[in-house]
Amino acid sequence: MASHSMMATALWYEAPGQVGLRNADLDDPSPGYARVRSLFSGISRGTERLVLHGRVPASEWARMRAPLQQGEFPFPVKYGYCAVGVVEAGPRDLLGRAVFCLHPHQDRFNAAAAMLPLVPDDVPPRRATLAANMETALNALWDSGAGPADRIAVVGGGIIGLLVGYLAARLPGARVTLGDIDPGRAAIVEHLGMAFAAPTALPGDCDVVFHTSASAEGLATAMACAGAEAAIVELSWYGDKPIAVRLGGAFHSRRLRLIGSQVGQIAASHRPRWSYANRLAAALDLLRDDRLDALVDQSIEFRDTPARLPAILATSTGLAPVIRYSSQTDG
Repeated sequence: MASHSMMATALWYEAPGQVGLRNADLDDPSPGYARVRSLFSGISRGTERLVLHGRVPASEWARMRAPLQQGEFPFPVKYGYCAVGVVEAGPRDLLGRAVFCLHPHQDRFNAAAAMLPLVPDDVPPRRATLAANMETALNALWDSGAGPADRIAVVGGGIIGLLVGYLAARLPGARVTLGDIDPGRAAIVEHLGMAFAAPTALPGDCDVVFHTSASAEGLATAMACAGAEAAIVELSWYGDKPIAVRLGGAFHSRRLRLIGSQVGQIAASHRPRWSYANRLAAALDLLRDDRLDALVDQSIEFRDTPARLPAILATSTGLAPVIRYSSQTDG
């Protein structure tokens, strides 16, 4: 059978502060692969800000590789991992189905069928771009050991903090408070089932504290909220920025536990029984809640990314922006 190719366009981080679109031939998918037409792709505001400015430390270049990344850090690199689209060619059982893929921002792409979990029918494609973030939040909850009736604080109201708090608030009897310096976050925090507080008003003596603010001040606040022998789960990604950690005072006498959580490994508590595929499928199932649409706060057209994406990544005030591919409708 003759092989055919079409043109695909992908977003590349070209140089510090510079984004570009590159064209490349896309061949027919090989056996066991599928071709996906993108609908939306999610922008990881914190991680992609570091990529844009070349602030991924050389020591982390290998560990930070996205599964289907092209190029090498620092530049040029095709990076991203929150794509949702429709299968156009490939295995019969996937044709016409909406799928999620850990793929960079690109209008069409080929991927192994095994890397394309189905998006549940009742999860709109736009919301499904949160799957990678939800997977991070789920893994963090596993790392924390949080359980029913726990007193839980979340420091930082970005997308990861909001999703961690959302999951924690579903634990029976759990009392979850999210603290952020922006009082404008209160409405969405309460919308997702948590209490809101200024960082200085967060409760103390908590059983579990999650830190997501990517600041030394936020980490100090998280440690101050923790009760004796409590766990502080650090989810922030600082890139190459050094951070002061206050380990004096009562840190040792209170026997606090500072836990690093990162989605690249399945939490140790679940690793013997869970695969990456099962964890991602669970994250997609956890998106079956219309309230989560409020987390996707901004859409930009793919063709406009060279002009608009650097400005979006320059601020940390938004939630989860998405790239919308031309001729698609929101949903």
